Amino acid sequence: MSPITAPLKEQTIAVIGYGSQGRAHALNLRDSGFKVIVGARKNGPSWHQAQADGLTVFEPGEAAAKADLIALLTPDMQQPKVFEESIAPNFKPGGALLFAHGFNIHFKQIDAGETWDIILVAPKGPGALVRREYESGHGVPCLVAVHKDVSGQALTRAQAYAHGIGGARGGLITTSFAEETETDLFGEQAVLCGGVTELVVQGFETLVEAGYQPEVAYFECMHELKLIVDLLHEGGMAKMHRYISETAQYGDLTRGPRIANAATRQNMRDILREIQNGQFAREWVAEYRSGNANYKALKQADLDHPIETVGARLRARMPWLDPAKRAAHAEPAPGIAIPAKETATA
Repeated sequence: MSPITAPLKEQTIAVIGYGSQGRAHALNLRDSGFKVIVGARKNGPSWHQAQADGLTVFEPGEAAAKADLIALLTPDMQQPKVFEESIAPNFKPGGALLFAHGFNIHFKQIDAGETWDIILVAPKGPGALVRREYESGHGVPCLVAVHKDVSGQALTRAQAYAHGIGGARGGLITTSFAEETETDLFGEQAVLCGGVTELVVQGFETLVEAGYQPEVAYFECMHELKLIVDLLHEGGMAKMHRYISETAQYGDLTRGPRIANAATRQNMRDILREIQNGQFAREWVAEYRSGNANYKALKQADLDHPIETVGARLRARMPWLDPAKRAAHAEPAPGIAIPAKETATA
């Protein structure tokens, strides 16, 4: 075990929550030589998955009692209850409580007191990517933060954990719980999820209402998005401009600012302010506690949108989009036959 991981040498790490991030963290830590146990609901799907992966599983309270460091990786809205019922009564003083997102600490949904180190290791990617990059010898960059340092070695514990999941291979950035939480929520709402999907849907609707075929609109506004995102991800705007046509570049530079303009920027500022002052957190916590009726209705409306119906039909003809299906479709798939629409505008 390297000097970087020494602060956690011979200590027991309990990963509580075995979803996307939890599974990736637990397996990566185990493969890095750490002593890892999992906390999950007995005989639930996560319990059986962790056992199938060769990990030792306990119910959350028992796992907490055995741990020196607890990684609380259940969904945000479940964490306060798990903390109160399973962690607070069982976790030994002087241990470290680790989060992968600062929501509940920053917005005071969990008050962990002065008993434990409170640290954060936030991989900048979903759990499947964290695991895949680790297995390939690489790593997903991580944000690292300390909210409370009781032991005097909170930061080194966080760095050791980040190293164990492969984050040090991609790079570690020291931040704060506030900065990680607020920027993460803003990115999700204004750009990565809310902003991009709304732009895609409105582009699709604009083309369809103008008489173009939904299938063609889907390809232009949804399918090809990955091609551009990959270029941006790999080499920023410079690489995108290098690989798109001059016509596309000119359209980007002259028309893009008409889509995302001063009004868009003001809306972004408003969204950021609602995150910073806690309005979004209060709204989301209240929605969750009241049964999620509005959330479920909004999500279902998204799933019922025509772009999803069209997309599902087209993606079924493109099995290469799903890595699990590629081997079963080694032969070229039949062409995607889209009947000409007599009323389509040329």
